[in-house]
Amino acid sequence: MDLTLDTPLDMHLHLRQGEMLDLVAPFSAAQFAGGAVMPNLVQPVDSLERVRAYRAAIAAACGTAAFVPYMTLFFRDYDRRELAEAKDEIIGVKLYPAGITTQSEAGVRDFDRIGATVALLEELDIPLLVHGETGGFVMEREQEFLAVYRWLAETFPRLRLVMEHITTAAAIDFLERFDRVAATVTLHHLLITLDDVAGGLLRPDLFCKPIAKTPRDRDALRRAVLSGHPRLMFGSDSAPHPRHKKECLGCAAGVFSAPVALPALAELFVEAGCPEHLPAFVSANARRFYRIEPPAGTVCLEPVAWLVPERYGEVTPFLAGKTIGWRVKAAHSARF
Repeated sequence: MDLTLDTPLDMHLHLRQGEMLDLVAPFSAAQFAGGAVMPNLVQPVDSLERVRAYRAAIAAACGTAAFVPYMTLFFRDYDRRELAEAKDEIIGVKLYPAGITTQSEAGVRDFDRIGATVALLEELDIPLLVHGETGGFVMEREQEFLAVYRWLAETFPRLRLVMEHITTAAAIDFLERFDRVAATVTLHHLLITLDDVAGGLLRPDLFCKPIAKTPRDRDALRRAVLSGHPRLMFGSDSAPHPRHKKECLGCAAGVFSAPVALPALAELFVEAGCPEHLPAFVSANARRFYRIEPPAGTVCLEPVAWLVPERYGEVTPFLAGKTIGWRVKAAHSARF
């Protein structure tokens, strides 16, 4: 039996710039009605002018697909006028700890100094999206950052706060404590553990930040997602890098999952016996939390196996060389 999804959304997406943007954007536009676009470019997207320029570049790369890029601003010290002017053109402001991931060097170095800007976000009802990791031991970074999340949630109780790409059982436990906090979960963190990355020969295409964690953590994510938690949203964190950035000293962090996102999610939910919870995870929860209404449209998936290519251009996709039991139906190519 086919699966039909209304206005699926990817609420954490890296589209890059230039030739890479032109290569990868059509994969997201072919499966999703829209996506929350991350602002950590070489020159961070930290002004309304840059938001508009980047949105135009994304639209050009997507061609005729009616894909809505939900834009974000890179967190810095903003004044009220800047945020008020940008409010209707962004979905939120994205906070990175400085140097914690790709092109985040301009991120926050002193969390004691962010309160004034966060207070403005709360006042203007602009969501704050956070890459929640400290600079500590890599397996403990997300758990250590929960103290910052707690401070944000308690100090700014009306703030809509998103914990991005959570990976731990502790993050799921934290989510239950604050009803204005939501979280995104990636496909790859639902499928892999650290053992897949480094348990045998090192697999650079599975190296990402936050790093994949333990089977216990993965199972906690799966239980929450597959049971239909109302404040968990799909965010692929699809983050393409060319081969020379992955197979090198100083391997870049990022998993390119855009080409396989919906088929692999369909397979996961069907095999778990809960396909009825997939529509909320990939659309309804995000639409409710962010108060957005994407253009009407559907994507139909069918239970037909296909082999994931080894490469798309110079980028290796997630699940390369593996067979997925579901595919986007050819007759419904998601041109919304």
